[in-house]
Amino acid sequence: MRGELAHRLDAHLHYLQLGTPHPYQLAQFANDVLQMTVMQSGQDWICRAPGRLVIYSPGPQGSLLAAGYAVSESAELAALKARLVRSGAPLEVAPTGLFEDDAVTFRDPDGNRMSFGRPTPLRPVSEGLPARLQQVVLASTDAERMAGFYTDVVGLRISDRVLDEQGEVRTVFMRTDRKHHSLAVLQASESRMDHHGYETTNWNLIRDWADHFSEQGVMINCGPGRHGPGNNLFIFIHDSDENWLEISAELEIIGERRPVGVWRHTEHSLNQWAGRHRAAARASSHPTPLSARQVVSQIAGRVSTG
Repeated sequence: MRGELAHRLDAHLHYLQLGTPHPYQLAQFANDVLQMTVMQSGQDWICRAPGRLVIYSPGPQGSLLAAGYAVSESAELAALKARLVRSGAPLEVAPTGLFEDDAVTFRDPDGNRMSFGRPTPLRPVSEGLPARLQQVVLASTDAERMAGFYTDVVGLRISDRVLDEQGEVRTVFMRTDRKHHSLAVLQASESRMDHHGYETTNWNLIRDWADHFSEQGVMINCGPGRHGPGNNLFIFIHDSDENWLEISAELEIIGERRPVGVWRHTEHSLNQWAGRHRAAARASSHPTPLSARQVVSQIAGRVSTG
């Protein structure tokens, strides 16, 4: 896309603010299951551990109220703001205390609030099992339009596209650094948050997280497996609000000359350990995913078409 050549924004996912009718219960889940330190601030619950920060606020269940990406240079923020103004994207003034005053906040074509800024210093918190907040995946009724906005205007780069049998876009994986994706958009019947994910460092730590989940009485709903796009190991769980959470490891590092990959939309591309027809899953030099919701529905015998 034009935006990939014109500008590149270097950033990483710093925080998420999620809506819930039950902020306290989700904070307790974050404390017990995700090993995060929790603190109440008005109606919000701020949950933190090294590398991960999630805020639970009153709102519709499963809603993404905001996502914040950390940027190191003020010049990048000024350039981003100029591109947004030229595009006509709605800008907002939304101070959070998590970014410096030159943060840039806007709404994407689906109305999701996104902030990019230079993080303010935070007090250290106790450590648990390592897993940094790494990605958020959005469902959209127009994934192609969303991908165009994030590449041409915001400055993300596309790592992989997932296409159905008619060649229509099903999922677009985009990166803000050399990691395969920190934002993905999948085609769906409604626009919403699909899931968010945390990245740990290796397979043994996925094992340790799975053992910890078992001790907390939390079931693994999908996995263990290995995604096609991104090539990462994964497990999925539900939190107490039925939000999808992913723990992954070994996410692909993208080289400068690596072309955009194309994958077919198959069960195998979501989990390469589960697909029955490996050879048939390939298109170009790569294979693709269903959403996590669809795969678990298929495993349970309830096939979703969303």
